[in-house]
Amino acid sequence: MRSQRVSIAAIAAHLVRHRSTIDRELARNACEQGYDPAKAHSQAKARLSGPGNVRTIPGQTWDVADRYLRLGLSPEQVSARLHLEGRPSLSKESLYLRVYADKAAGGSLAQHLRCQKVRRKRYGSGRERRGTLRNCVRIDQRPKVVDKRSRIADWEGDTVIGCGHQGVLVTLVERKSRYTLAAPLPRRTSALVGQAMIDLLRPHKDRCKTITLDNGKEFADHEFIAKCLQAKVYFAHPYCSWERGLNENHNGLLRQYFPKDMSLAGVTQSQVDAAVYALNHRPRKCLGWRTPHEVFYGLETTPLRLEDRAIRT
Repeated sequence: MRSQRVSIAAIAAHLVRHRSTIDRELARNACEQGYDPAKAHSQAKARLSGPGNVRTIPGQTWDVADRYLRLGLSPEQVSARLHLEGRPSLSKESLYLRVYADKAAGGSLAQHLRCQKVRRKRYGSGRERRGTLRNCVRIDQRPKVVDKRSRIADWEGDTVIGCGHQGVLVTLVERKSRYTLAAPLPRRTSALVGQAMIDLLRPHKDRCKTITLDNGKEFADHEFIAKCLQAKVYFAHPYCSWERGLNENHNGLLRQYFPKDMSLAGVTQSQVDAAVYALNHRPRKCLGWRTPHEVFYGLETTPLRLEDRAIRT
């Protein structure tokens, strides 16, 4: 039709295509002798066979991305961490597509994605109904430097209760580095909780200046804790968990490994160490995609790996 000098608009109408489609086809594939369908098809196949201007990702990078996903990192964390390590970066959208494609093919990558559920929590009027702790110092008197997160020395503490009040975890998080410590206990008594906190923080005594806790009776031995660690202990206001928001958030992260419907009575220290190790070696957006372990110990960025046998460090 074109050789017969039919207009592009007429050709488009005859083929039920937009005139721009016909115009682009002629511009791509016509030559001095005119439009040759066989040659045009050959050129189209050649364009499809090569990457063109599309950036290709090495298979090794995909292997590292898969391994990081299996460590429990989110696609956004994987993308940022690969960039930080100097590897070809993958967008989080590409990683999500890979995960879902793997799931459709019967793979297990999707099982490692974390699921954030909406929680509804009833807050009280601010009045403590469980009695009061003796000689506790409120968070109002805590040094302002703690709010700035400018030093590695300030911790938040709490407990995580198992289903049916079976077993408990004592958790501690350092505010600047997000470094986590935790230990399982059979019961939530002040003696057991206090000793567990001392045991967890004693190796880091030189980097423990303040501890902020909630108003649970399990922290009744706070004066003994402060004396053993030579640190100051402060308490949030009743029913104001946002004053210890970091610790609350990390308890939620631990729930990935110890769900709310799980009894903690039989949880071992090795199981807790493995979960804590995973959290401490997970890159965080708030840390510039470094890990809490790297920030807490002042280490250089290195490729991530999950030890077969996690240890508390």
